[in-house]
Amino acid sequence: MISTTSRLLLLLSLLQTRRDWPGGTLADRLGISHRTVRRDVDRLREMGYRIRATKGPDGGYRLDAGAELPPLLFDDDQVIALAVALRAATVTGAGIEEAAMRALTTVRQVMPSRLRHRLDAFEITAIASRPASAAETATPEVLIALSTAIRSREVLRFDYASVQPRDEDSAAQPGPPPQPPRRVEPHHIVTFEHRWYLVAWDLEHEAWRIFRADRITPRTPTGPRFAPREVPGGDVHEFVSARFKGSSGANAWPCTGTVVLDLPASAVLPFAGEGTVLELGPDRCSLESGSWSWVSLAASLGRFDTAIEGVEPAELRQAFGDLAARYARAAAPR
Repeated sequence: MISTTSRLLLLLSLLQTRRDWPGGTLADRLGISHRTVRRDVDRLREMGYRIRATKGPDGGYRLDAGAELPPLLFDDDQVIALAVALRAATVTGAGIEEAAMRALTTVRQVMPSRLRHRLDAFEITAIASRPASAAETATPEVLIALSTAIRSREVLRFDYASVQPRDEDSAAQPGPPPQPPRRVEPHHIVTFEHRWYLVAWDLEHEAWRIFRADRITPRTPTGPRFAPREVPGGDVHEFVSARFKGSSGANAWPCTGTVVLDLPASAVLPFAGEGTVLELGPDRCSLESGSWSWVSLAASLGRFDTAIEGVEPAELRQAFGDLAARYARAAAPR
């Protein structure tokens, strides 16, 4: 026979797996009487769990949300998922990194060794062009307000700072004139390179927009409910990725070209990003790459510091010419 403590944990685990449990079913699953089920439910209530008795032919129980957070029970997979999520939260730039690290430490301390080993084998490295500063970090309150409006499908009103002044400049320079609050239908929250963004339908401009969450100050109350639209292409990831590449259509760079470099493919491949590298010999390779403009693409290809040949298309050759003229003027003695 299992101990009372083990039986309470098993009862709690069952109550967490589905909405309603008939009393008779719980008694059968635990191998105890109806009376013992009632006593165990009372013990869980004393521990802080809100368990409501439900009506029906056999009577039953339902675990409800409470005003305070009682002790929780997770299976092995749930514990690992929770710990991995907390570890990822330490690098999100959402302003909860310290709290996530403290929570992760607490969870890890009470983990059995078999789970702790699995967690310690999982490492997360945040890759970003640059870390977000404190002024660029979205607060948890803002993220929660955005998520609530998305879930409720309510029009969101917010003030949006188009420019973030530095602290030392804000007092010396007058700020921009106040703008009317933005009105949008919020659809998704995404994160990219340590920043949070809101994808929404702008009601004033009747177009899809991507707003930086750290520049949003939500207003209350929210507006009326709306019927959700579908983002262009039906895929939020593809849509946002395309916008960050400067493309209004497919998730691809609007300017793509090919060059031949006097470098081995092995030396180019680690720095090619999304580009395609083809080996042409021991010391030559071709690189197909893209960017948001032809001049930007030409400048990025110049970073390999080697001879460049076979430039295609003509727009990329023109961009190299424009850059050469600019660099020549910059190098001219003053």
